[in-house]
Amino acid sequence: MQTQRETTEQQAYQKLTALCARSEHCQHEMLEKMRQWGVDEEAQARVMARLVSEKYVDDERYAQAFVRDKVTYNKWGRRKVEQALWMKHIDSETSQRALDAIDDQTYVGILRPMLRQKRRSTKAASEYELTMKLIKFAMSRGFTMDIIRQCMEVDDESELPE
Repeated sequence: MQTQRETTEQQAYQKLTALCARSEHCQHEMLEKMRQWGVDEEAQARVMARLVSEKYVDDERYAQAFVRDKVTYNKWGRRKVEQALWMKHIDSETSQRALDAIDDQTYVGILRPMLRQKRRSTKAASEYELTMKLIKFAMSRGFTMDIIRQCMEVDDESELPE
C-alpha cells in the first residue's frame, strides 16, 4: 500500500512529464509548480533529479529555445532576454552561451524595421526629441546601445528628405 506522500510524488512526476512533453521548461518552473502543489522538498528533489536524468528538463536546451523564441517572435533585444532568463533562475554561463548564439546582425534585422515603423507613428517637436524617443523605445525592448546606434545611423541616412 502506498502512502499519501509517494502518491503525491508520483502524481507530480506524471503531471510534470506530461507538461515537459508539450514544451520546454526549466528546473525553476518545475520546482515552483511542485511547491504550489504542496509537494514536500525531499520529494521535489527526487522528482527533479529524475526529470533531469531522463532529459525531460534541460536548462541548456530550455535557454536556447527561450532565446530563439523571444528574439524571433517577441522581437526582444539581448538585455530583455537576459533579464527574463535571470528571472527563470538560469545560471549566467548557460544564458550567455544561449545569448551568444544570436549574432548582432539578427538584432539589427529585427530592430531596424521596428524603428522605421515607430518613427512614422511618433510625434516630436524636433529631430533630437524624435531620436530620444526612438532610443527609449528600443531600450525598452531590450536592445543594447550599440545595436540601437547601428540602426539609427542607417535609418538617418535612409530617411533623407525627398
